[in-house]
Amino acid sequence: MKVYVIITGIVFALLFASHILRAAIEGTHVLTEPIFIFTTVVSLAFTTWAAVITFRLPKL
Repeated sequence: MKVYVIITGIVFALLFASHILRAAIEGTHVLTEPIFIFTTVVSLAFTTWAAVITFRLPKL
């Protein structure tokens, strides 16, 4: 279970990083797209959630 949470967290962290990179490359006009903002916030939330869960799970 812990490996799954870690891998999921990494995937969402990569998604968040790609959104930040896209905003840096394309400029601030992408920040007016609601779906872009939504998916960026959700991917950051899931990354944070995965980090919290990873540290709370018992070590096996």
